[in-house]
Amino acid sequence: MLVDSHCHLDFDDFKDDFGEILARAHQAGVQTMVSINTRLATFPGLLAIAEAHEAIYCSVGVHPHSAELEPHTKTETLVSLAEHPKVIAIGETGLDFYYDKSPRDIQEILFRNHIAAARETGLPVIVHTRDADDDCMRILEDEQAKGAFTGLIHCFTATPKLAERALAMGFYISLSGIVTFKNAASIAQTVKDIVPLDRILVETDAPYLAPAPYRGKRNEPAYTAHTARFLATLLEMEYESFAHQSTENFYRLFSKAQTVDIRHKRHKRTETCA
Repeated sequence: MLVDSHCHLDFDDFKDDFGEILARAHQAGVQTMVSINTRLATFPGLLAIAEAHEAIYCSVGVHPHSAELEPHTKTETLVSLAEHPKVIAIGETGLDFYYDKSPRDIQEILFRNHIAAARETGLPVIVHTRDADDDCMRILEDEQAKGAFTGLIHCFTATPKLAERALAMGFYISLSGIVTFKNAASIAQTVKDIVPLDRILVETDAPYLAPAPYRGKRNEPAYTAHTARFLATLLEMEYESFAHQSTENFYRLFSKAQTVDIRHKRHKRTETCA
C-alpha cells in the first residue's frame, strides 16, 4: 500500500474524470491521498471531497502564492477548521521567493501563523520552500524555540544543508516526481546520503510534476508508484519494503489519519455485527 501525501484533488484539472483518477490510484496500490489546501476560500469544496471519500484526507492552509489574497489568516481560524476529523495537517505554507507572487513580509507572517496552529493542534505543518532555504530554516528554528511542532518539507528540491537542518528538527522529507528527473541527480544523492529511511514520504503534488516517464503530462495520485519504485531502486530496496516503510512513516507523522482509520474500522465491525 502507498500514500500520496500531497496532491490537489480539488483543482479543475481533475473535475472531468475524478472517478477514473481514484480508480487508477487504487489499482496502482495508492490507498490513501491527502489533498492539500492552498486558500481558505476553497477549503469548503476541498473538505467536501474528503468527506465524500474514505481514502481522502485534507489539510487547511494558505499557500505562499496566495498569502496576499488572504493576508489576515489567523492562527485561531486555522485551529478551528482543523478540528474536523478529515483535516490531518496544517498548510501548505512557507516561503516562495522564486515567483514572489506575494510580498515576502506577508508570506512570513502567515508562515508563522501556520506554525503556531501546528503547535496548538499537534498536527504536522506542510512546508513549501523555493529559493528561500535560509529564511525558511530561520523561521522554523526560531519558532521551534518557542515550542515543539512537527512537519515536513514537501516536494523536496533543496540543498543537503536544508535537509540536515530540517531532519535535526525532527521533520520528514517528502519526495515528488522531480526526484526521477535526469537533471535531479543532486536531489537523489541527498536522499541517499542524508535522509533516513524512516523519514521519507512520497507525493505527487498532482496535477503538477509528473514523474518519469510521464513528465510534462498531468500528474495524478496513481503515479506515486513510479516515484516509489525509483526511490526503492535508489535505496537498493525491494519495492514492497519501501512502500511499507513510507506508508508507516506517513501514519507516524500524520497520526490523526491513523486515529480516524481505526475509528472507521471499528464502526464497520459494529455495523457488521448488528
